[in-house]
Amino acid sequence: MLFLLALTSLVVGVMIGALGVGGILLIPAIAAFAGLDIHTAMGTALFTFIFTGIIGTLLYHRLGSVDWRLALPICLGAVAFAWLGALANAHADASGLKLGLALVILFAGLHIVKPIGRTRPGARGSDTPGSRTLLMCIGSGVGFGSGLTGVGGPILSIPIMVAIGFDPLASVAAGQVLQIAAAASGAVGNLAYGRVDFGLAAWVTLLELVGVWAGVRLSHRLPRERLKACVATVCILLGGFMAVQSLLAWL
Repeated sequence: MLFLLALTSLVVGVMIGALGVGGILLIPAIAAFAGLDIHTAMGTALFTFIFTGIIGTLLYHRLGSVDWRLALPICLGAVAFAWLGALANAHADASGLKLGLALVILFAGLHIVKPIGRTRPGARGSDTPGSRTLLMCIGSGVGFGSGLTGVGGPILSIPIMVAIGFDPLASVAAGQVLQIAAAASGAVGNLAYGRVDFGLAAWVTLLELVGVWAGVRLSHRLPRERLKACVATVCILLGGFMAVQSLLAWL
């Protein structure tokens, strides 16, 4: 079972690096293959995302893909609200968390493929007070959702940013920075309840980092529209599967 978790961790790293949304796979994998309860699985996964976010940010910045005007306002909103989300997670029902997580992912994927007016990349930058406020609001909502569900911020921020017209690669790069802020803030809340398995997190993180390095390389070789389609497809398939699984468990 641990072999399957190790393989999943590597794949998750590649998806985080390439698409920014792969981390969502890690939570059910930890719960299934390591035998942890859903709250501890979420807390442990969120803790590992601190380090994948750091490496991802460094690699994307090195390749000149991080637009700090986008990343910083989102991070400011996420830092405050991820901690609150983690505290709410401690008192939430496990079954409800699973279903809520599935619906969030499914909605994110559908939101990307919904027909919208064409917007040139970067048109919604943070060069005006209104734009900065919008980005901070996105970060606040994403941060709370990240702390509540244990997912990294990018699974929520990237679909929203892509759907409203930001360049897919810039959105993924900003998501790497957001992942550090949301995961670190959320982890503080989880640590207060002892819901992080540090031994498991250590070797899972190492495998994820190898995958992140490969994924970042891959992301810069994919056409923008294909990268956008990949993000949407992963969200829709995974969200749909988890929603059906949660509903069947309730029945």
